[in-house]
Amino acid sequence: MPPHHPYDDLPDVRDGLTRRERIVLQCLYELQQERGGRHVPTAMLYGTVVEHIDMSVDELQSILVRLVGPRG
Repeated sequence: MPPHHPYDDLPDVRDGLTRRERIVLQCLYELQQERGGRHVPTAMLYGTVVEHIDMSVDELQSILVRLVGPRG
């Protein structure tokens, strides 16, 4: 796995997503398709994400919180 590059944290000008956020969303989409549209457990998502990029559980959770946005 390649080392973490500083540009990984820069948002893309097209949609504002970082490379890491894009990987999380792509893995989530693929897992939802495999599960017939059902919810994906966070542990399952994390296991798939770390196959593509080195990421801590805390980092995944902070990305998910950012992508979901404020609730209420």
